[in-house]
This record gives sequence, C-alpha cells and structure tokens, in this order.
Amino acid sequence: MRDADVLHAAVVTGLVVILSAGLVWLGYLIHVWRIATRSPLSPPRRMTVLVFGRRLEQDAPGHDYQQRLRRALVLARQQQTDHLLLLGGCSGSELSEAAAGAAWLRQHELTGDVRVELEQDSVDSLENLRHARRLLQEEGRLPPVALVTSRYHLARCLLLARRLGFDSIAVAAEPTLPRHARYLGRLVLEAGYLMWIDIGMRWARLIGHARMAARIS
Repeated sequence: MRDADVLHAAVVTGLVVILSAGLVWLGYLIHVWRIATRSPLSPPRRMTVLVFGRRLEQDAPGHDYQQRLRRALVLARQQQTDHLLLLGGCSGSELSEAAAGAAWLRQHELTGDVRVELEQDSVDSLENLRHARRLLQEEGRLPPVALVTSRYHLARCLLLARRLGFDSIAVAAEPTLPRHARYLGRLVLEAGYLMWIDIGMRWARLIGHARMAARIS
C-alpha cells in the first residue's frame, strides 16, 4: 500500500465494490470458483509446464506446494511435458522455493529425460511469470505453457499470464476442489486479489494511466 499506483487501484476497486453493493466482488468470486472447479488435470498437448512455488515449511515444500509438484511429476511420467520450470525465490528461508521443489522431485524419482529449470528471483506470482517469460524468451519464441498451481490460485495466474503474453492453460494441482472452510477462505481472498488487479488495469486503460497499466506488461 506504500506504492501510489497500488493504492490508487485499491481505492478504485473499493469504490466499485461499494457502488455495486458487493455484486462485482461476487462476480469475481464466481469466476474464481468456476476456474477452480473446471480446470483440467493435464494440458491438451505436450507443453512446457510452469509450477508455482509456495512459502516453504522448515525449508521443505508444504502441503499445497507438494500437491503442485505431485501434479508436475504425473505430467512428466505421462510424457505430457519434457520441460518443467519451477518458480519461486526465497520467502523466509535461505533455500528458494524452486530449489526445494527440485529437491522434492529428485526424491520422488522424476525421470531423467525431463529438463528441470529453476526461476529463483521472484517473490510473487507476477514476478514468477515475468522472470519465467525472460528465461523462456532467451531460448527463442515464447512456447505455450501449462500453469500448474492450486485450484484457488489458478484464476489469478491465468489472468497474469495472458496479460504478459503467454499462450497458457490452467492445470489444477488437486484432483478435485477441496470443500473445507480453509479452502473457501482461499477462494474468497483470491477473488479479492483478482478483482484488485483486473479493475486496476481496466481503470488505468480507461484514464490513460500508462505507468499503472505497465505494471502488468
């Protein structure tokens, strides 16, 4: 909130929620829910797979992150990818999320013919994707990618990826959408994040605020 553009977007989003009596927020929640429930467990064709990290627990992947890694492992074993890009820098630990994920995959016998690449400089989903884009563009044309993350996180990642120019598809980590209170809370939070990002970008384009619009580009 110390960033003027972020605060600007937050104020505009808050006004939209108030003026719509919360209906706009409800619309984003429904969108997040739909993507969370309908996203497939595998891409439609062989693709580069981006695996989003999560804060480590005692220098090791926690439950949500392990589910993301487990989905990537399944895709590799089913020969639906030959390139895994693990995303995540250091978040409260000396070990990066990406490095911890790579160690977990080695411990679970990831096949040796799958290339594993690490992106270790990011601290949030937007930076994850920006750095992933840079790494992939160094090899030439930006390839189509499958975004592997928790179901509650898919809508935001998909929006950001497409805004950054990725040809992308969301792939769910969990077999089905969990139905407990903790997960519902995650979906509610994600609806707020998504609304903040999307309305902020739409407002920036409407008023011609180039600097704000460039925040996700």
